Amino acid sequence: MKTERTVLISQLRSVMRDEEIASAAIEAAFRVHRALGPGLLESAYAHCMHHELIEMQVDTLIQHPLPLVYKDVKLDAGYRLDLWLGRRVIVELKVVEEIRPIHRAQLMTYLKLTGNRLGLLINFNVKYLKDGIERWVNGY
Repeated sequence: MKTERTVLISQLRSVMRDEEIASAAIEAAFRVHRALGPGLLESAYAHCMHHELIEMQVDTLIQHPLPLVYKDVKLDAGYRLDLWLGRRVIVELKVVEEIRPIHRAQLMTYLKLTGNRLGLLINFNVKYLKDGIERWVNGY
């Protein structure tokens, strides 16, 4: 039987793991942005980040299909996760003038559909990548 303390310790370990995965994603994004700068297609950044994350030994899925479950029916609605790290952290990539509310809503929807807690929204179309990174937590 699990005690409250055991459950809390387990949850803390999960949070720490999510944070470690997110830190690796941010490091990979910085490496890619330093090497390539702004101006490429989103898919180019996704493939380069995928390569970096694999080298960092982070379990990474690229352009992973995400079905929509509606009334117990799994529908292929065309959703794709840019990067899904350890099946725990979603990274949504953009190459836009500015992050808009629709981009944030997209990431939040992906978090809800997967049941994941943590997501990163990264816009590569910025001079300094630190200005293009947003961290979002499902439920907050």
